[in-house]
Amino acid sequence: MKRLFDLVLALTVAVVLALPVLLVALAVKLTSPGPALYWSNRVGRHNRIFRMPKFRSMRIGTPAVATHLLTNPDAYLTPIGSFLRKSSLDELPQLWSILVGDMSFVGPRPALFNQDDLIALRTACGVHELTPGLTGWAQINGRDELPIPEKVRLDEEYLRRQSFLFDLRILWLTAVKVVRRDGVSH
Repeated sequence: MKRLFDLVLALTVAVVLALPVLLVALAVKLTSPGPALYWSNRVGRHNRIFRMPKFRSMRIGTPAVATHLLTNPDAYLTPIGSFLRKSSLDELPQLWSILVGDMSFVGPRPALFNQDDLIALRTACGVHELTPGLTGWAQINGRDELPIPEKVRLDEEYLRRQSFLFDLRILWLTAVKVVRRDGVSH
């Protein structure tokens, strides 16, 4: 049922947002050299690596590490990078990952391939069995501001509580957070 919901919602959102997606891609291309999309190696279900697209908000040559690990993240942002991140528009290409089954709308956010501490903690508590999500319980409870052990605790709570109604609640709360721009540090 969850996979069917993901497919129907992803196709609907893709059709509705086709023009805005094209406009964002054009804006990225016009404001900085390089491709509009950045393909990031991420850890998916069962710790399998997959390639996740995002609109490029960082300059070409930025180290492939979590943003909070950069000495001065703002120095790497493209001219519209901060806006893309704060509005979460950089996440729109992940509809592709949902359509092909690498992601779901709701689940733990996919870790970067080199976030060994996060991957190890998630594996130890069984969270690696979940399909990663565009949003999740940890996302709406702190996003970038949470320390890794707290993220994993919330991911584990989602693992125990997951249901269709809980997913709908998380999607609703995500929409509220995005509108308010809560929890975005870069």
